[in-house]
Amino acid sequence: MGVPSLRAAAGALSRACGRWSPRLGPRLLRSPPMAGNVPAPAPVGVRLQQDRKARSGWQGGARIWEETEQQAKKLKSSGDEDGEQHRKLPKRKIVLLMAYSGKGYHGMQRNVGSSQFKTIEDDLVSALVRSGCIPENHGEDMRKMSFQRCARTDKGVSAAGQVVSLKVWLIDDILEKINSHLPSHIRILGLKRVTGGFNSKNKCDARTYFYMLPTFAFAHKDRDVQDETYRLTAETLQSVNRLLACYKGTHNFHNFTSQKGPREPSAQRYILDMYCEEPFVREGMEFAVIKVKGQSFMTHQIRKMVGLVVAIVKGYAPESVLARSWGEAKVDVPKAPGLGLVLERVHFEKYNQRFGNDGLHEPLDWVQEEAEVAAFKEQHIYPAIVSTERHERSMAQWLSTLPVHDFSATAHAAAKVPSPLEGSEGDGDSD
Repeated sequence: MGVPSLRAAAGALSRACGRWSPRLGPRLLRSPPMAGNVPAPAPVGVRLQQDRKARSGWQGGARIWEETEQQAKKLKSSGDEDGEQHRKLPKRKIVLLMAYSGKGYHGMQRNVGSSQFKTIEDDLVSALVRSGCIPENHGEDMRKMSFQRCARTDKGVSAAGQVVSLKVWLIDDILEKINSHLPSHIRILGLKRVTGGFNSKNKCDARTYFYMLPTFAFAHKDRDVQDETYRLTAETLQSVNRLLACYKGTHNFHNFTSQKGPREPSAQRYILDMYCEEPFVREGMEFAVIKVKGQSFMTHQIRKMVGLVVAIVKGYAPESVLARSWGEAKVDVPKAPGLGLVLERVHFEKYNQRFGNDGLHEPLDWVQEEAEVAAFKEQHIYPAIVSTERHERSMAQWLSTLPVHDFSATAHAAAKVPSPLEGSEGDGDSD
């Protein structure tokens, strides 16, 4: 058989079986056509084009399948269409200005895994999740949203200007939605964008607290400790402010907390200012507000600072005990009740100097929110203090324990006098 005959036979075999041709080379084996239904063979160029389309179609189909599968997985992980929408929202570091009445709460800081003691942060985190600001799993682990508070107010302590920092989805009407899931005695009064590395506790330069108490606490010890008709005289107010001014500056406050030894460097605290404002009358009882501004405070420090001044003014302790309390010797310093202690505001002077006027961030001064802060104090904080004092008489009960204290006691003889409200309070951001 000649060469042309061999080529003709090979071509016929290729068309019949699809295995080989001189120009196309090896092909996939195709099923033999059914009898009586044999299509006419397509030209070689057409077959090449069809083959390329078949291959590209398979690749495109695989790509579409993979993309669809990925989208399905994303939708499944988000749970619903809201999750898909949230991923398109910017996630930004912000600060929230908070005000709350601490009555009925075991402080600000959340105790994860302990539902027995309800805290302010329990209600806050729940509102953040329900409003769609953060994913649900961030509520289970607050570190995922970089959460930090300026001060850890303890049981019963309120706040008019607490600030927390965290990362959230910037949803529309964010403040209204968060507040809609909070009780009326907890409000978010302001929101501002901050730098990505902002930490509300570390960037806080100072904190201002106030302590609201009935003025009969300053009456002499020979007077009835429950005399609601007592009115603070200008002379007594002057004496109170003279003693409070002694706290200004840097001192060793180890006697004003149970957590520090006399030689621990962290017991040194700097007080910028402390004074008592003019008294005012609420529901027939006269009250006064003591304000104190410091860089930071240890647990119970403010309450003991107030307690020692009250003991001196009432005549239970000599003025000399104030200076002696800053020495290494142990001094029996009484601790005033937790009721009346309020975190009024926190200060960010250094942050404001660097970023407050950079054109990208706002200064953290909350000037525009001052009216709302004042209204919240009038509506929720002051009434709660006055009502609780009237019904529970916490100050009167505590004053009755002052005669038991020995203000001349040494480190070896000092006894711990149980408070009627033991364990019910605490000051700010303890170490």
